[in-house]
Parts: sequence; structure tokens; C-alpha cells
Amino acid sequence: MYWGKRPRLNATAALALLAMLYVLLVWGSSVALRGARIDLTADRLYTLSAGTRRIVAALREPVQLTLYFSDRASRDLPQLRAYRQRVGDMLEEIARRSDGRIRVQVVDPLPYSEDEDAAAAAGLIAVPSDNGEEKLFFGVTARNLVDGRSGAIPFLLPDREPLLEFGLARLVLEISQKTRPRVDVLGALPIAGSAGTAAHPAQDAWKSLQQLQPLFDVHVLSASALKRIDPSTRLLVLAGPRDLPDDALYAIDQYVLRGGKLLAFVDPDMEMDAGRAADLPRLFHAWGVVFDPAQVVLDRDRALAIQPNPDTTPVRHPAVLGFSGGDLNRNDPVTAALGTIDVSTTGRFELANGTGTRLVPLIQSSAGAMMVSAQRVRDAYDPATLYQGYAPAGEHYAIAARVVGRFVSAFPQRTEAGHLARADADCHVLLVADTDVLSDRLWVQLTPSFGQTLANAFADNGEFFFNAVDGLAGSPDLIEIRRRAIADRPFTTVDNLRRAADEKFKSKQNELLVELADTEARLTTLQGHGGSSGVSQKAAVDQFVQRKAQIRAELREVQRQLDADIETLGARLKFLDILLMPILLTLVALAYGGWRTRRGGRRTPGA
Repeated sequence: MYWGKRPRLNATAALALLAMLYVLLVWGSSVALRGARIDLTADRLYTLSAGTRRIVAALREPVQLTLYFSDRASRDLPQLRAYRQRVGDMLEEIARRSDGRIRVQVVDPLPYSEDEDAAAAAGLIAVPSDNGEEKLFFGVTARNLVDGRSGAIPFLLPDREPLLEFGLARLVLEISQKTRPRVDVLGALPIAGSAGTAAHPAQDAWKSLQQLQPLFDVHVLSASALKRIDPSTRLLVLAGPRDLPDDALYAIDQYVLRGGKLLAFVDPDMEMDAGRAADLPRLFHAWGVVFDPAQVVLDRDRALAIQPNPDTTPVRHPAVLGFSGGDLNRNDPVTAALGTIDVSTTGRFELANGTGTRLVPLIQSSAGAMMVSAQRVRDAYDPATLYQGYAPAGEHYAIAARVVGRFVSAFPQRTEAGHLARADADCHVLLVADTDVLSDRLWVQLTPSFGQTLANAFADNGEFFFNAVDGLAGSPDLIEIRRRAIADRPFTTVDNLRRAADEKFKSKQNELLVELADTEARLTTLQGHGGSSGVSQKAAVDQFVQRKAQIRAELREVQRQLDADIETLGARLKFLDILLMPILLTLVALAYGGWRTRRGGRRTPGA
């Protein structure tokens, strides 16, 4: 009996030994491979960009990163909790790359605790939770452990996840760099805000400028007092230059010829400055750049939907444009990783004939764009009227561009000591034909929250401005941090269907407007006659009402056809995504099973 049970005991011992070996293997691999990761995602979602790795590797002083997250207040927010896990993973990856110079701490700021006081003192924003009883913190603070410099991301909005790595890297760089590059700002726009008077309340600086201040030493210049650009200035930003005196223009001229970097925003219609134009005609002429301050770009293929009045339906405005995809230069670090840039009543750049200057577009219109007078756009209270007589030019207009060349002075007659008549090397300026691109209204939604303001960007205008400044004056590493991929993919076919329907709507609306104007003219004429004028007026009104009803019916039919096309497309996509792949896999499995059965049947007789 003893020998009969021995095999069972051996099998039990073997199983126990295998279990022990498995536990040891798991424990050993978790220790040996701790922190090791393989990113197999198509968009490299979990791999830090090269710019982030260089910023972290360049640290010479220890940094403390603290993630504040209210665990209890977020218990009913599974999506936010999932995002918090991804934020924690990225912080750990950044710390792992820092060779011990970055320490990461996670804090749950409970109500009325010292941690909650520390989070509030660091500038983090608490928002009400869904239950309304607790405040929700979700932000990151950074502190240089040597000199105490600190910074914070007040609240991590899930909508901004594609820019999470960029924000964390910028935070680390902000508290680690010893000196900030100087950036001078000059122009007519109130980009730096105002102190306020009895008649006009104080205005905060625009968000596009606020985001520069932690990393750059920003100085606002006065045009009337400008005689010379400071030699330490790394970049001069012209935000809506208008009516600059000759001394200021000469200072800019000599600064650029000596190799100074320039970022200039001009505009045929500055909506933030009563519709006045911003231009640099004397400098542009010397540099071989052509810019017409009386012309605005219309682009029906890039038109954004706006709502002129609260009681009206949104309409696509051909002078309010959104550029993305191939409209942005993917080979230039300023625009390579951007999503969408919104502009309003923009101009365009081109080179004069015979110039040796090079122009490299960063943002350009579609081939369906055209130029119209700025005055026509200002007078168009109804955007639909801008589609009347629309005739695409068939060329791409440069909305923003780099201009490189060995410039000559726009002031050849000046004879001051040290005057340069021509640059000794290539000059480099970056030009943008719109100033409204900098204004908050085109790219960021500001929401007051407990005495602070949450800024939620819906376009990449601010990032475009920051990239341009940082690329010309700051560290190139931040620009190289790619915009992290997101799972959302645009339905371009659906967008094209909607755009085509919008074009049909516009033509019908224009037709209705023309008929309305004709009818009103006829009624005015009839009112000047006596006798039967009342009958004629009634007949004309009845005729117009009948035609208007017909056009409304046609509009409904266009909308019905649009909905039918989109529903058909949706059904096809659902079939492909939900049914086709399982059907194909089932057929493959059945075919393989049948093949195995036939093969086994052939082998059986000879066995």
C-alpha cells in the first residue's frame, strides 16, 4: 500500500514545488524588472518625448513633485480616477528618468487638514464634487529643494490630457532654470492688461502672455520712448504694431539686422482694437515681404461656426477660420504637434518679385480661399452675405510664415555711429497675419472658480504662441515635446457631408435674401402709386410668402438628405466595427476546424 501511494505523493510534491517556483519567478521578475516598460501602442502613448528626457537629465538640483488628488471626493467619478492613474504613471516615469533628482509624492488633501491648506497655499484650485459636500483637488505642485522656487498646475483638466507631458516638463523647467531669457513686447494691443481707471476697470493680461511669464523675463515697451532695443533681449514680440514712430522702427530695423529674433503679429482688421489695421510697411518693403492691410482672407473650407446673436442658429463665417492637419507645417517645430489654430479676419503674406528672401509657411489656407476687402468683412453683419460671388483663387495663402534672408536697412539715409546698412548674416523673423489669434476669445474658455479662474483651451493658439517664443528665445526642448495622442479621431467624412450641406444652405439663404430685397423694392415702388396699390402689394406679399415656403421646404429636404447620408455612413461603420470582424474570425475558425477534421479523418485509416 505504501508503494501504491508514492506516485500520488510525488505528484503532489511536484505541484507544490512548481507553485513555489512560480511564486519565486514572479517575485524575482518584479524585483529585477521593476520600472521596465515596453510601449507597444501605435502612438507611443506611454513613452516620454526626447525633449522631456533632456530637461529631466539636465537637472542639477533635487525637485519635489506632489500630486494632490481628493480620493474620497472623486469616488463617483471613474473617468477622473482613471486619468489620475495615468497622471501618476507619467510622474513615476519622469522620476525614473531623473536618476533620483525628482521625487514624487501623492497626497490626498482631506477636508480641514494641513494637506488641504498646503494645496490651497500652493495655488491649486478646488472644485465642488458631484455630491456637493466636499471639494475636489486635482493638481500638481513642484518645488526646488535647494532654493525653494515653486510652481503649480492648478487643476488637471481631462480635456487637456494631450498636453499633460508638456505641462509637467514646463513646470520642471520653470523651477530649475537659474535665469529667464528676456522677451520684449511692443504694440497697440492691450496684451499685457491694464491697471484700470475710474471709467474703465482693470484688465488682466491675456492668457497667451501670462503663460510666458514663469519662463521668460517679459518687458512691455513704449513705442513713443523706444530708441534702442536692449542688447540682452532674446526676442522682440510686436503685438499689433500701428503708427510706430521712425525712431522705434529704426530700433527694430537695427535689432533685426544685428541678428535679433523678431515675432510680429500684424492684421488687416484688429477686432481687439476697433478694427484698425496693424502693419510694418517700411520694414516689410525692405525685407521683400508683401502684406496688404486692406485685404482679408475668406476660406469657406475652413470656416468656423459662430452665433451672431443668441436667438439665431450658428452659421459658418468664412473670415473666422480654423486650421489643422495639413494646413500646419508638420516639418517645423513650432507647428509640428499642434491640433487646431483659430484666426479671425486674417491677412496673408507673399514675397515681392526679385527678392532674395525665403518665405516658409507655417500656417496656410486651403486652395478654396479668396481675398476680399477688409471693409466688406466689417460691413457684413450677416456672414452669409460673404458667400455671394465667392470665387476661390485656387492657391494656398500663407497666414503665418518664417522669413529668412540677408535683409537691408529700411533707413539707408541714417548715419548714426554703428549703423548697419545690410545684415552680415541671414536674419530670421516669424510673421503672423492676425492679431486676434492671441486673444482669449479664440482659444480659451475662462471659468471663475472660488476666486480663481480655470482656463480650458479649445484651440492651440496659446501653444502656438508659446512654441514660437520658446523656439526663438528659449529652450528648444519644450517644442520637441510632442502633443500626446488621444483616442478621439475626427469623422472627416461626416464633416465633409456637413460642410457640403452647409454650402447648400448658404446658397438657399442667399437666394432668399436676394428675393426678399427684390420684394421690398417692389413694395416700395407700389406704395408710391394710388388706386390699386393695395391689391398689388397683397399679391406681391402672397407671391413672396409662397416662394419663401417653397425655399423652406427645400431647406428641410437638404437637411433630410444630409441626415440620411450620415445615418447610412453610421450604419456602414457599425457593421464594419461590430459585425464584420467577428464574422471573419468565425469563418476563419470554422475553416481551420474543418481543415483539422479532414486532416484527422485522412490519418485515421493508416493509424
